[in-house]
Amino acid sequence: MRHTLSETWSGLRRNASMTLAVVVTMWVSLTLFGAGLLVAQQVERLKDDWYDKVEISVFLCVADSRGGNCVPGEPATDAQRTTIEETLRSNPEVAEVFYETREQAYQQFREYYANNDPILKSTTVDMMQDSFRVKLKNPQEYQGVISAVSGLPGVQQVQDLRKFLDPMFAWLNLARWATVGLSGLLLLAAALQIGNTIRLAAYSRRREIGIMRLVGASNWYIMLPFLLESLIAAVGGALLACATLAAVEQFVIVGRAAVEIPTVRWVDWGNVGWVMASLAVVAVALSIIPTLIATRRFLRV
Repeated sequence: MRHTLSETWSGLRRNASMTLAVVVTMWVSLTLFGAGLLVAQQVERLKDDWYDKVEISVFLCVADSRGGNCVPGEPATDAQRTTIEETLRSNPEVAEVFYETREQAYQQFREYYANNDPILKSTTVDMMQDSFRVKLKNPQEYQGVISAVSGLPGVQQVQDLRKFLDPMFAWLNLARWATVGLSGLLLLAAALQIGNTIRLAAYSRRREIGIMRLVGASNWYIMLPFLLESLIAAVGGALLACATLAAVEQFVIVGRAAVEIPTVRWVDWGNVGWVMASLAVVAVALSIIPTLIATRRFLRV
């Protein structure tokens, strides 16, 4: 064991600059990879929270409605309103149906724009619309409900909040995959750099390796110093990456984002711990696999 540790230290000292380059490359690539995993978990949390609040709004015709299934100058009748409500309640995808009168809509409007006098003065209760607010059992299944009521008489418009959320999540997913893709390229670069570093170290000790093979030393005994060299470099990069992600969680998410936007369920330390464990596994794999490949040709007598 003393010989193995001595050879490992000797290899690290001789290739100090390349080892440092490997550590920095692993640090950057693993940090980006971990950030991509955290972004992915944050997107899933936002989807779970926001899609659960998604509701469909069915706006009924008023006297001055234009378009939809409205007759100009005629609001939705009681019979039409009853038909719309029965259609919604009988749909198996609907969890709850709330009827909101124009007076209730106007009251909510006044509360929302309480500090905007020009808008309040220019808006009256007659400008509001009756509507049905529909909660879905599965927010992903909404097309059937929309198609069931969008063609009914008395319906001016069916509004689904998903059309506002889906583009946002599309951009978030794009950012996630861009981060993971870039980190993947950097991880590949780190693996190649580790392989080249170990290959050069093995080449400089090729005579010593040949003598050890001739006297019967096992492959693992010969490879162990090289494995430890690459493992130390990878673990160093992984520790720096974990420290960076911990700093982001503490100072950016917990210290700023969670305070300024408390309504959002941000990724927590449990998520960060899972990402750190993933980074450790990736770092070990990136240190072992290139080393085994790089030293294989030098183990032949």
